[in-house]
Amino acid sequence: MKAWQMLKLGDPWKGLTVKELNSPNVDKETVRIRVEATDLNFADILQSQGKYQIKVTPPFTPGLNSLGVVLEAGVNSEFKEGDRIVGPCVAPYGGYAEEAILLSQRCQRVPNELEAIQAMGAHVTHGTSWFALHQRAQLQPGETVLVLAAAGGVGSAAVQMARAHGCWVAAAASGQQKTALCHQLGADLVIDYEIEDLYQKVSEATDGRGVDVVYDPVG
Repeated sequence: MKAWQMLKLGDPWKGLTVKELNSPNVDKETVRIRVEATDLNFADILQSQGKYQIKVTPPFTPGLNSLGVVLEAGVNSEFKEGDRIVGPCVAPYGGYAEEAILLSQRCQRVPNELEAIQAMGAHVTHGTSWFALHQRAQLQPGETVLVLAAAGGVGSAAVQMARAHGCWVAAAASGQQKTALCHQLGADLVIDYEIEDLYQKVSEATDGRGVDVVYDPVG
């Protein structure tokens, strides 16, 4: 199989090299998939540079998450050959390859009618926002939500999910392009914090009450 590999730590846009490798082996808890799509997250760059909290010794194939069809499953896996799944990869066999190894217990099935790129794009961003809004914030229909960095991957997912849950959503972003996206996502109030006062706009829109939930994916 072909795979992008980091032969030494560094910037992936400089160091990635295409290599021809043997198909990786599964163990009891993993599955091997034929890769359909892999997401690109900032963590992938950090791992390639050796700056991520999970250290991998070169050579390795980057790609922390992947989606594809199961080619082989370990004996403890609930999945079988032919299943379409998405989940975290097991280093050093990441998703930037024709085949990848995934940790079975953290994978989910993907419906065949869902396009690979759509499902892969939603895997981390929507999962993160769902956990934050529903598990941590215990968001309820009718509540008000302020989403910061609302045009980013996680922020844009939060805007859509909060609106779908029946909430009033204020989206904060910077610049015309990003605020235009927030409007497209369905935000009730869009604030360009480069030229507008965030506190004042939210206060005016809520008659001074403020919002029930502030979602800050940046920190």
